[in-house]
Amino acid sequence: MSTYSDGGGTNCLRVADNCPDIVPVRDSKLPHSPILVFGASPWASFLAYVTK
Repeated sequence: MSTYSDGGGTNCLRVADNCPDIVPVRDSKLPHSPILVFGASPWASFLAYVTK
């Protein structure tokens, strides 16, 4: 798993990177929170858009 945080501990995101075709994402501050699952291709498109 990899994790992203804004440094202030208020915006935390956990993204599993060991799933070849899907990308599970959840709020890392809430370990039992629901998991959002994205397809690998749409997730890659999303990342390309937000990192321009």
